[in-house]
Amino acid sequence: MTNILKEAALMRGLLPSGASVRLAPTGIVRGEMADRLLKAGLGRPLAGGPAAFSAVEIIARSADAIHLLGPAPLDAATVWAEGEGIGTTFDQQLDLISAPRPVLVGLPADRPLIMGIVNVTPDSFSDGGDFAATNDAVDHSFELLMQGADILDLGGESTRPGADPVPVAEELRRVVPVIEGIRRRAGAKRPVISVDTRRPDVMRAALEAGADIVNDVTGLADPESRRIVAEAKVPVMLMHMRGEPQTMQSEAQYDFTPLQMLEELEQRVLEAEQAGIPRERIVVDPGIGFAKNTDQNLEVLARLGLLHGFRCTVLIGASRKKMIANISRDEPAKERVPGSLAIALAGVEQGVQIVRVHDVAETVQALKVWAGIAGRR
Repeated sequence: MTNILKEAALMRGLLPSGASVRLAPTGIVRGEMADRLLKAGLGRPLAGGPAAFSAVEIIARSADAIHLLGPAPLDAATVWAEGEGIGTTFDQQLDLISAPRPVLVGLPADRPLIMGIVNVTPDSFSDGGDFAATNDAVDHSFELLMQGADILDLGGESTRPGADPVPVAEELRRVVPVIEGIRRRAGAKRPVISVDTRRPDVMRAALEAGADIVNDVTGLADPESRRIVAEAKVPVMLMHMRGEPQTMQSEAQYDFTPLQMLEELEQRVLEAEQAGIPRERIVVDPGIGFAKNTDQNLEVLARLGLLHGFRCTVLIGASRKKMIANISRDEPAKERVPGSLAIALAGVEQGVQIVRVHDVAETVQALKVWAGIAGRR
């Protein structure tokens, strides 16, 4: 078991030589307060703005420990990093966190985006069977668009913990007609469609049918999937998980979940880059509920800012998940909307750019109120 060492004050000699360092932005503000912070030189833009951050938590791995240091103001942390001989690495990470994120498929970049979930399945944990018929799924997609969804995420295989795999032919039968139905009904308006699949054949067919984005819970673990996405030149969402949906919860063993999630997800990002997919087209997802128990999910949600170090757009998907019931009163999936909103707000407060949700209208309202408050600080 790796030791976890925590220090609030940044003192000399805290990090052994050769330790790898990650930064999580803290002290995040928006609106007029962010403007003041940037003008005074006391903060930096978060992912290109409009938010700014004024401090960082330093999370490092050495040979025999994980070190949690700070948080500390940027100026003090920068001086400390120079003294520790990691000034260049520190500045590079700050630059990655501050860099603007690309526009995805022409979508707005000045506010959080909402991805509406369309499960074309009989067995999804929350709404399995509700929209399994093609016409029902198409109707539901347009209902979500009317409510304010920016992206429709269509999936034909449940990947809940313990789920059995679906044959490729059946997944194709479920998903492709829905994409085609949306395209026919929408005409020239062309809503943005993501296909939620881990199968290369389904990715290929969905893209040919009119999907714009690939969302893969395995993070493009299959080299053929990486090749398809690279050749199609479409954005891809890479999620962190371990193992298969049937067995993944048995692999929820971590020393410090946020850091190990980050390290493992980084490998998927690098594999995608090596396959010819630039970071400008990569969205990263920490995989809430995938090979993680409730406490581990909470640890990750508390440090989502670490993901900004990838210089990728960040997505979270925790809508209606079991962790909400575990924390609360064991409510069934459709009664977990308030908890889902709490997680979405906690995410966008840390700079998450996309939230994947079942309850679009409620999320739109919550984010509008949040934005109104955040813009007046």
